[in-house]
Amino acid sequence: MTSDYILVLNAGSSSLKFALFDTAQVPLPRIANWKGRVDGITGPAPSYTETGLATAPLQLDEKRPYHAALEFIRLRVLAHIGVNRIKAIAHRVVHGGSKYFEAVRVDAEVLDDLRSYIPLAPLHQPFALEAIDALLVSNPDITQVACFDTAFHHSMPMVEQMLPLSWDAWERGLRRYGFHGLSYEYQSIVLGEHYGDGARGRTVVAHLGSGASLCAMRDLKSVATTMGFSALDGLMMGTRTGALDPGAVLYMMEIEKLSLDQVGEMLYHRSGLLGISGLSSDPRDLLAVEAGNERAQAALALYVRRIVREIGALTAVLGGLDLLVFTAGIGEHNAQIRARICADLGYLGIKIDATSNAANRPLISTDQGSVRVAVEPTNEEWIAALCAERLVPA
Repeated sequence: MTSDYILVLNAGSSSLKFALFDTAQVPLPRIANWKGRVDGITGPAPSYTETGLATAPLQLDEKRPYHAALEFIRLRVLAHIGVNRIKAIAHRVVHGGSKYFEAVRVDAEVLDDLRSYIPLAPLHQPFALEAIDALLVSNPDITQVACFDTAFHHSMPMVEQMLPLSWDAWERGLRRYGFHGLSYEYQSIVLGEHYGDGARGRTVVAHLGSGASLCAMRDLKSVATTMGFSALDGLMMGTRTGALDPGAVLYMMEIEKLSLDQVGEMLYHRSGLLGISGLSSDPRDLLAVEAGNERAQAALALYVRRIVREIGALTAVLGGLDLLVFTAGIGEHNAQIRARICADLGYLGIKIDATSNAANRPLISTDQGSVRVAVEPTNEEWIAALCAERLVPA
């Protein structure tokens, strides 16, 4: 008996991750049947890994490395599934703009629309669209589905979506969209399962990875978030600034004579933890040397402070806090960062158990605290597969 699979692709600037889900299993399993990734696509030493296979070096066409990586994955997937069929390919697409509020089948017209949002998410949008474009040519018979990181935040009230610009800016689509929506959508499902009504009150989810944001939820729906018009807003990140006085940007351009491209490079690639520390965008590296490095200390202090400040702001919007959830790479695995954030939020009634926190347990708060604090892995690929399954039924 043959099976139909959904292939999920998550394209980044230098990596391409994939996961296969077997739709014959009902409900759709949350763990992919098989997955892998190509890393370092544009660098000198690309590598490939997959389920059951150790990381290995990979040779890519230097002129078209991204297309070569995609073709390599396509052939690996086809070899793996044998006589079975791929019925849909789901893509994580960061920005859906003011037009796309839920997953959509992609054709040439939709693809053109999505290209217009590249300036709003230059680190991610172009690579997902490049993969879609290439697969429309090589596999036109397979339905492709775009799953948007902005879609989950469509439930935010208008006051949270507006920017304090002239009204015609709103009419042109300049607004706060929010991101990491696939991650937050997963949390909205799993938190309801784990905590029931305890998750339907005043919840803040902290998606802390190389990119980072917070989402305030009520009844497990987004009511506010820290990222806004672009993925530069909100929290300080690995290499991105987060919220920044626009006067600083004007100063760099007018007085320091930085070009638009130079400013973009600064804001996206040479700021955040990397920019301040001068060492790394990874908190683990900075924690290892902070005792003797003032810049590492300063970078970590500001990183934690910005998270604490924004959690406080979202708590004010919610009128209190019942549940705080950490997710994504740093949120799930960095106990020291969690401990520092929670220590500074003690005034809210947050108390965590050091042993549970060090072990990355699902619940790290103590019974003495008035706010539950949880650690919950994210699962964006499963959400993308669900989107495709709904749009492309058997």
